[in-house]
Amino acid sequence: QVQLVESGGGLVQSGESLRLSCAVSGTTDRTTISAGGWYRQTPGDQRELVAAISLGGSTNYADSVKGRFSISIDHAKSVELQMNNLKPEDTAVYYCNAQGTQYSSTRARDFDTWGQGTQVTVSS
Repeated sequence: QVQLVESGGGLVQSGESLRLSCAVSGTTDRTTISAGGWYRQTPGDQRELVAAISLGGSTNYADSVKGRFSISIDHAKSVELQMNNLKPEDTAVYYCNAQGTQYSSTRARDFDTWGQGTQVTVSS
């Protein structure tokens, strides 16, 4: 079963940078990521879209992160989020989502999977 493992979160000061990575795990089958996204959630709030990237490479960003965050994809293995000039209001648990295909020896199976979340804390 395809899983996503997130890394790169942590505690930083305002103005600093972090790079989040979301890598495919849990299978020895070849996988292809076709599209992905990063979301974030703070206690008591709904999960919101931060950035998304489509199969064709088109990107979409929340207004609050435009010009500071950049999403990229390695179709073989991961979805990345570069976060620059971080602000205290960026503090949240960040979740990645990826859609793609898992190829076993007998069939191809689509997946749409979430990571477990990684904490990003920005101090002022």
